[in-house]
Amino acid sequence: MLPDHDRYDYVPITQRADYNWPNGARLAVYIGLNLEHFAFGEGLGAELAPGGPQPDVLNYAWRDYGNRVGAWRMRDMFDALDLPASVLANSAMYGYAPELMAAFQARGDEVVGHGRSNAERQSILDEAAETQLIAEATDAITRAEGKTPKGWLSPWIAESRVTPDLLAEAGYGYTLNWCMDDQPVWMRTRAGRLLAVPYPQEVNDIPSIVARKDGAAQFADMIIDNFDEMLEQSRHQPLVMGIALHPYLVGQPYRLRHLRRALTHIAAHRDRIWLTRAGDIHAYCRDEIPDLIA
Repeated sequence: MLPDHDRYDYVPITQRADYNWPNGARLAVYIGLNLEHFAFGEGLGAELAPGGPQPDVLNYAWRDYGNRVGAWRMRDMFDALDLPASVLANSAMYGYAPELMAAFQARGDEVVGHGRSNAERQSILDEAAETQLIAEATDAITRAEGKTPKGWLSPWIAESRVTPDLLAEAGYGYTLNWCMDDQPVWMRTRAGRLLAVPYPQEVNDIPSIVARKDGAAQFADMIIDNFDEMLEQSRHQPLVMGIALHPYLVGQPYRLRHLRRALTHIAAHRDRIWLTRAGDIHAYCRDEIPDLIA
């Protein structure tokens, strides 16, 4: 037998209980907007071009464009299309760009814990240090938002072997780290159940644009094709489609124009789907259909 995580069991999607989302919808769609801050002159960060010796001004400034410009353009687009968002926020954003965080708070968007900064990984920390990282990020969000976040996405999707346990012990109800399904799945932790809400690694601009070098039109077409296919598949099983976005990528004007095309296509089907937030999916699974989730 291969080593196993023992967090969930294998259950084929064709052999699960059936249920509906609110108002009889079969497909839930949410946007995960990553608002991230990076250290200057050190630490991790996506690259537009191969970075030189630190300080890597080119890539730092390129990423900072997302907070200064791209995210604001995306907020306006979400308003125009009447789209909710789950804001996956580094806690450092409250100190660095408080006006941006306030702008999404004013929209009523959910804030999901996303570590302290995307310049670091929590997976390399010992248990005490990782516990402290989760606590610091949670406390910052709670102070700013007036309520404790219920969801978590690790920077770089980086987990230690005990991350799900630590999240449940810290009061989190769901994680976006695990991309193994198109439905929510209950995970086992030493502190009880933790819901894995599907978060995309395909319909995600980082692996698409940064890793695979997909073009702006190609990424938008990917969103549309994924949506159309999942809408058809959802006739047989209720499904969740997430769209993962980073403002320093899709907030660039030429990419934003194509992203608007894709999101306009989805918004045109709002009467057939549940346009929602990741936290609302968790709350519905927890409160309405807990025993129907695999």
